[in-house]
Formats: sequence, C-alpha cells, structure tokens
Amino acid sequence: MASGRNCSGDLIVKKETVLVARPPLLRQTNAQLLLRLLRKSGPCSKADLVRASGLSAPTVTNVVAHLASTGLVEPIGEGDSTGGRPPDIIRFRAERGCVAGVEIGPNFIRFLLADLDGHELGRAKASLSWNSSKPAAVCAQIAKELRNLLRKLKLDEEQLLGLVVGVPAIVDVKQGVVFSLSALKGWDSVPLGSMLSREFQCRVIVENDTNLAAQGEYHHGAAKGEQNFVFIIIGEGVGAGIVLDGNIYRGAKWSAGEIGYLRVPNISREHPTIHGYGRLEKVLGAPGILRSWRASRKRSRTHPKVSSATEVFDLAAAGNSQAKKILLQRATILSDIVLDLALILNPSVILLGGEVGSHPRLLQEVNKQLKGSEFAVMPVGPGALGSSAVMWGAVYMGLEFAVLGLIQPSESAS
Repeated sequence: MASGRNCSGDLIVKKETVLVARPPLLRQTNAQLLLRLLRKSGPCSKADLVRASGLSAPTVTNVVAHLASTGLVEPIGEGDSTGGRPPDIIRFRAERGCVAGVEIGPNFIRFLLADLDGHELGRAKASLSWNSSKPAAVCAQIAKELRNLLRKLKLDEEQLLGLVVGVPAIVDVKQGVVFSLSALKGWDSVPLGSMLSREFQCRVIVENDTNLAAQGEYHHGAAKGEQNFVFIIIGEGVGAGIVLDGNIYRGAKWSAGEIGYLRVPNISREHPTIHGYGRLEKVLGAPGILRSWRASRKRSRTHPKVSSATEVFDLAAAGNSQAKKILLQRATILSDIVLDLALILNPSVILLGGEVGSHPRLLQEVNKQLKGSEFAVMPVGPGALGSSAVMWGAVYMGLEFAVLGLIQPSESAS
C-alpha cells in the first residue's frame, strides 16, 4: 500500500500491484535451480536434489519430469540401495543441443561450437576481405560456414539452440543493431540480429566483442570468481568490457567501455565520432605503434623493420632504446587509463588482452608505474583466453538463453 494526503488533509491510500509468480514461472525457476545442481554434481538421484535444493520431494519429482520432457535430463539406471528401493539416477543431457559463438573481425570470422555443458565441440575460421564484407555477404558467409561446421560434427541444424555474434562496434543488444563498424564495408545501423534470425531458427544475440571477451574471462578464464572487474583489449582498436556485480555494464546508450574514444591529454581535444577510430585508439592501438616505429626508422635506418606492434615491444624487451621509448609512452598512457578506471569503478582486478595489451613487457611497465599510487591497489594482469576470449564469452551467453528457451513457461502451462 502507498499512502498520502489530499489538499484537505484526508488520508488517501493507493493500492500497489503485487507481482505473484504463477506456477509456470515457479517451475521455470525451480528447473533452473535443479539444472545448476545437476550440472555441478553430475549424475545423482532425486533425493540428492531434494537435499541440495531444499525443495520438496513432490516439487523435485514434477520438475524433473518437466526437464525429461524437454530432453534435458534422463534416467541412467539405479543407484546403490541404502536398505529400501534403489534410487533412480538421472543425468543432465549436454548433447541435447549446442550453441555457437561467432566473432566478426576486420579480416576474419571465427566460430566455436559447444554443447550445453560448455564443452567445446569444434571450431572454424574463415577469411573476410573488404570487397565481401557488406552485411548481407557476411551473414551469408556465417550461415554457410556454421552449417558446414554442424555437418562436420554430425549435428542437425535443429540442435543449434543459440547463436551469439560478437562485433567490434557499439551494439543495441535488445534490437540486435550494429550502430557502426568502420573496419567493414557498409556497416551503419545494421539489423544484424534480425538478418541472422532469417537464416537460423534459434535465438540470435549480437553483442560488442569486448563485452563478450570479458564474459569469457569471467566464466572460463582469469576473472573466475571476480564480480567486479574490467577487461581492456588493445589490438587494432581499444575497448573495455566492464563487469559489475557479475553482469556486463553497457550504459544507457550501449557505449560503456568505449575507452578508445577518450581524449588524450596534450594530443587532441577532437570530438569522438562513432564512424571512425577514437584518438586513443590511433595512439595506443597496434597501427599507431607501428606508425611511431616507422617514423623513427626514417630518422635512423639502423632500426630494423617490423611487421607488428608486438615486434616493437619485443625489441624494447631486448634493449632497443627507441623501442623502449615507444613502449614507455604507451605504458604511461595505459597506466593513466587504468588509474582512472580504478578511481571511478574500484574493480577488484583489471585484465589486459589483445595483440598489444597482452604483451608481458607492456604489463610489466604498467604495473611498475602504478606502484606509486595508493588507489590503484587492484591487481593488473593478463587475460587467460587469448584470441578465444570473445568466442567463449559468446558461448556462455548463448548457454543461458538456450537452456532457458527449453524450460521457459508457456501461457497454457499450469
């Protein structure tokens, strides 16, 4: 009840709506609980589930029957008797279906298929050229390569229960719309989710790749057990996945973590634009590091040729003075960003990944510069999943929705 008074001073009581869970919703909640227990413990009896869940025996029996009807659990025989009738042992059927994680990069598409327990079934990778990178062409290539992978693994397309796609762009996750992807051709306000939904019958989710990478590290990598952390990826571009209370924080307009657009002191005050790379990306990303090295080679031909930013950092580790200068400049910028994030978010850990961000020499220099701060006390370390982080994050996001789609209540259920 909510109360107040009118202008005459009379007490007015207003009824508030109280949400009461209907039986189908309660069954869904109980089903999720029992599935978590069953996946964690392995095959067990219904009596074991009663003890572990705190639910009543009739409730467990009914929910297990519902899960069996969806194909998610099955009996596998009798257990040991303790004096009475031997209990039926049930198990979670991870082979009931699969989910696919897909990563769209500037010149590649990566695929990862996993069963409903999150165990890897297979991978694939396809090249992507600028001339064939329009949205329709990319969707067609994803459909072709994913169907080929399913056939290779002898899986029916109907077994694909979830498809999560990561893109290096700001994404409206609810609508499945990619706002802008400057690395590919014609990617402005692309309804990628609905386009792929026309190819596959399963649930399709489109998400920012760095957010997925953070999810991957949270479930499967260096951030296990961390409820509040930041994962910074530095490669061609620069971005951060922010996890607060165990959930990805995307912001009011989906752009939380787009640190590549931060203004760099003493370099630029240009306004960020969604259709181009941010100023910080141009300095801290791999292309910017290569540009700095090539500019130094014009002044001194004694510097060796390199083909990647990591080679510049390798030269720094080997003692090359110019390479050390370039690395120190980038480490200074990065340590400032880490300190700012620590002051604003106070995470328990900050992880670094990507071609540039994962280089051990850069990490060493960043930690060295942070030692003088009393605030940046959280650990700064490398991610554990490397180039697989995005796909693993996509898989784990897909698993949640895939299983939920099988057990969610319908209006006709009772």
